[in-house]
Amino acid sequence: MTTAPSTTPAEASRPAARSRWAPLRPLVLRLHFYAGVLVAPFLLIAAATGLLYAGSFQAEKLLYDHELTVPAGDRELPVSAQVAAARTAHPEGTVTAVRPAPEAGATTRVLLSGVRGVDPGHTLAVFVDPYTGKVRGALEQYGATGALPLRTWIDELHRDLHLGETGRLYSELAASWLWVIAGGGLVLWFSRRRALRTVRGTSGRRRTLGLHGTVGVWTAAGFLFLSATGLTWSAYAGAHIDELRTSLGQATPSVSAAVAGGEHAGHGSAAGAGGTAEHGVGLDKVLAAARAKGLGDPVEIVPPADPDSAYVVKQIQRSWPEKQDSVAVDPRTGQVVDELRFADYPVLAKLTRWGIDLHSGVLFGLVNQIALALLALALIVLIVWGYRMWWQRGRGSAFGRPVPRGAWAQVPPYLLVPALAAVAVLGWFVPLLGIPLAGFLAVDIVLGEIAHRRGRRTYGDVGGVK
Repeated sequence: MTTAPSTTPAEASRPAARSRWAPLRPLVLRLHFYAGVLVAPFLLIAAATGLLYAGSFQAEKLLYDHELTVPAGDRELPVSAQVAAARTAHPEGTVTAVRPAPEAGATTRVLLSGVRGVDPGHTLAVFVDPYTGKVRGALEQYGATGALPLRTWIDELHRDLHLGETGRLYSELAASWLWVIAGGGLVLWFSRRRALRTVRGTSGRRRTLGLHGTVGVWTAAGFLFLSATGLTWSAYAGAHIDELRTSLGQATPSVSAAVAGGEHAGHGSAAGAGGTAEHGVGLDKVLAAARAKGLGDPVEIVPPADPDSAYVVKQIQRSWPEKQDSVAVDPRTGQVVDELRFADYPVLAKLTRWGIDLHSGVLFGLVNQIALALLALALIVLIVWGYRMWWQRGRGSAFGRPVPRGAWAQVPPYLLVPALAAVAVLGWFVPLLGIPLAGFLAVDIVLGEIAHRRGRRTYGDVGGVK
């Protein structure tokens, strides 16, 4: 639901319905049309890269099969022995986390930071056969989901086009406007659905409009979801969402790694000094303590950050049902000193976690990834159809025939004032929606005034076409 103006010449000739909706429809029409035309290129990039990302999970399994899988054995080595094997092969850097093999036939990952040649925001994952201790290889890893080089490259392409923080503006702009375009298209479609019941058998723009609207209606809920969840970790709107959640007491909690009365003399070095993962009682007893508290696979063990901190063992399963419990284990005694259960998360923290994981394609595995791919394909098709209607509306002219300006002036004050107030608040909360919208309105007013002074018709009857 991208660039389709939904008023045909035949409809324009009919008297406008006398209802509260009548003054608003031309405004929604104009916003849907021009927002679609201007934002569609960004949405097209987001959809194409999102389609690649949806397929990267399965491609990653095939490409890195040697590192990810091993022949299942009868008995696994202690985690400490597996880490020692990894450090023998890769003594560089510091051990920042260990992910024991989550299932039979899978490898253990030992994560190293501070390794030369590895991006500072990434880690080097050393893959160890848990049955033999043989190192299967090492790959750069990114993020909580353990993305390897292929998926990491595609993920960063989707997020920022490999342009860093500046590039994130493109994806935030797309997420900020997707819900507006989709929602506006829904309103326009259902306001004129009776006129399009006979769309089958028609041709030209009317048929394209019917196809565009039908696919848009069926996929609109998915687009609204992608827009909302995409904004949760965007640069500007995401920061406002985090602030709102925190003010409401709905921030995502974390287990406390502080050890009471931390006397660290003789209890081993911190993770950053010496670069090992063994402190105090060691990895094996720490993992056993976490298992005793019900933390099943997959888990990640994070060594103490300093001599007065605890080990943190946390579940890292993002697929349904999610496993996100965590515990802190005192390295001196091997006792659990703090627990955090996902069931105790605030409601908004849970919804945010589920929303991000669903958007990322991990919540429901392959089914989730197929659904994301279909949504991406649908958005690409809708954009193509939208531009085709733009061309058909102008009968092949270079820029198409525009939707007439001045629609905002036809809205009565009792509707316009509250609408502007709501847009102002929303624009502050989602700046890459508010700033372009303010610019669009300013340009529209100026051009409308210029046309009016030149004696051109700007907008007559509601629903009229220039």
